[in-house]
Amino acid sequence: MELNDRIKILSAGAKYDVSCSSSGSNRSNTDSSLGNTAACGICHSFTQDGRCISLLKILMSNDCIFDCQYCINRRSNDVKRASITPQELCELVINLYKRNYIEGLFLSSAIIQSPDHTMEILLQAVKMLRTVYNFNGYVHLKAIPHADQKLVEQASMYADRMSVNIELPSAQGLKALAPAKTKESIIKPMRLLSDIYQNGKEIFKDTNLLTSKDNIMIVDALPKKTEDKQLKKPIPAGQTTQLIVGATPDTDGVILKLSEALYRIYRLKRVYYSAYIPVGNPSLLPTTPVNTRRENRLYQADWLIRFYGFSVDEFISPEVNLNYDLDPKADWALRNMDKFPIEINTAPYEVLLRVPGIGVKGAWRIKIARKHSRLNFDDLKRMRIVLKRAQNFITVNGKFFGIENYNRLNNYLLNESAEQISFLQNEKYSVLTGEV
Repeated sequence: MELNDRIKILSAGAKYDVSCSSSGSNRSNTDSSLGNTAACGICHSFTQDGRCISLLKILMSNDCIFDCQYCINRRSNDVKRASITPQELCELVINLYKRNYIEGLFLSSAIIQSPDHTMEILLQAVKMLRTVYNFNGYVHLKAIPHADQKLVEQASMYADRMSVNIELPSAQGLKALAPAKTKESIIKPMRLLSDIYQNGKEIFKDTNLLTSKDNIMIVDALPKKTEDKQLKKPIPAGQTTQLIVGATPDTDGVILKLSEALYRIYRLKRVYYSAYIPVGNPSLLPTTPVNTRRENRLYQADWLIRFYGFSVDEFISPEVNLNYDLDPKADWALRNMDKFPIEINTAPYEVLLRVPGIGVKGAWRIKIARKHSRLNFDDLKRMRIVLKRAQNFITVNGKFFGIENYNRLNNYLLNESAEQISFLQNEKYSVLTGEV
């Protein structure tokens, strides 16, 4: 099969993995290197500060030995199979970079022959890219479940970010839909990557690639001086994971409780939520796709956990789903009206964060500005506070200009939310952030 045809197949096979944000890395360029994670791109992923980064998103192979029911590349699915060698991948990345098409690489793979074999190929590809081709741009690499820990540790020295996709929120779901995977096979590399990221030290400095009994191409090691230049802090952008929403009966409460634990225990940078899409016709899965509004509400709830100081138990219980007609922050506020209104000039920063219409930046601006003078509504407008929401939950110098009747306020917020959803659908806009 021609290389271009293989690239099309492998790129299409990678599109269902959404855990490829490039935020958090600051790998700087050198005189003898290509690429820079700090440079602006033109494509599909966004950094933490909102810049756009272009990534080549591709699989090393889609010829999988596993038969995960939700995956398009599963063994039993009738799709065209293709693979690419580390050499071909590196040449592709460099050619696309020189043409200004990409700023980085998102590299994953189906399980070829065995998890160790697959992880070794990924390691060889990324090490060749760094040491032979001197590529210094952003690289997000998958850690393969069941692979040897030493392979994962070595790969962490060359990647800016790594991820192990949980995919399904419960052990029962894994057992039913992905029997080749286990909870431990996913948690083990996730725990390892967490330790590597926290320690911030080089676990391995071996300049020789592992020798493969499967006759995978071996790259000669470069001199020690060159190697040391490439081996900087391992995975400086940390790790992420992905959860498929709607493939199993797990509720939003269960999903968010899992995410909260992942952030707290393994210090993940992001948990990505992917609305289930039927691929093929597996008998154990739903036949219709999940409404993307559910995905959006999960991202908004995720922001409440990461940036707004909420615990999951405050706004949802494990046995229920989120309110899809209203964002979770406004929904929480309506159920806790006894805590409002709050005085904008005296309320603590942590309380300001809980006001619908006031985001993290807005709360910080208010905190700083009121040190110098008392604020009024015009000041809040200049700070770009969403007053049509916030005014219903605040007083400014003792004055309240919001809707006092609970039912009217509830209807107002529902109508406002419906208008936002309609706009997003008309604009075909996909929300991967959740600031509310």
